[in-house]
Amino acid sequence: MKTSTSIDCAAVYIGEEKTLELLAKAGFDAWDFSMFDMCKYDWRTKKLLDNDHPLAGNNYLAFARRLKQVGLDNGIHCNQSHAPFPTYCKEIRDHYKRAIECTAEAGGKICIIHPDNNKNEKENAEMYFELLPFAKDHNVKIATENMWNWDDEKDQSCFAACATPESFNAHLDAVNDDFFVACLDIGHAEMKGVGTNAVEMIHALGDRLQALHIHDNDKWHDSHQIPFSMNIEFEPIVKALKEIDYKGYFTLECGTYLKKFDENNVFEGLKDMSQAVRKLGDMFGK
Repeated sequence: MKTSTSIDCAAVYIGEEKTLELLAKAGFDAWDFSMFDMCKYDWRTKKLLDNDHPLAGNNYLAFARRLKQVGLDNGIHCNQSHAPFPTYCKEIRDHYKRAIECTAEAGGKICIIHPDNNKNEKENAEMYFELLPFAKDHNVKIATENMWNWDDEKDQSCFAACATPESFNAHLDAVNDDFFVACLDIGHAEMKGVGTNAVEMIHALGDRLQALHIHDNDKWHDSHQIPFSMNIEFEPIVKALKEIDYKGYFTLECGTYLKKFDENNVFEGLKDMSQAVRKLGDMFGK
């Protein structure tokens, strides 16, 4: 089983290029191209912030090419990417073709693009239909992901687009294209209130499941912690992935875990992450 992780969690401390070097040294096989700096969003004002990151500038493709080469020079490659969000922001949606371009330039095969949490499958399909011809031209699949909302009264998560097996498959059916696949966020699926669990989602998605976001939580909040550190039971999840003959990567999304480190010791955190995801891979390989 090949292992990967999102790069944003370490790049915030040491930059993307150094992150790729350290991921290779830590033992990862690949990297998930997190492109959140393409559009820096202020969740309080719901507006984009001024941004001088290379992904937001005119030379974004050169930046993606540079990261691809740094990765290859260190023996790792880009397996997938994550477009910026939230999707309800039109200015962010306007960058999705740029995200697909960068995915292709970096060598990634799948670009995760969130659905709009509060739209149904037909409404979200309109966006994906608009993007798919462009994605096909770049030989990049689009993956949608299971989302969540928060119920303040109950103090727990609640339904959002793709949060249940029925909604996830309805979104896939509405588009019905081989270039439109599923990315299952394990942590989201295990949150109290969403009405499902990761094992149920895996079996329901079957071979449509081609990408993962793996992290641990207290089965209540979206904690994004390292596997085996909190309450999610990973053995039945890995068993379910084996049962559907999952052929994708084991990709971590543990940004919150790395917040306990800084630029001086972030490598220690990356090694912890690599060991945890390798343990999952060994479980899968048994």
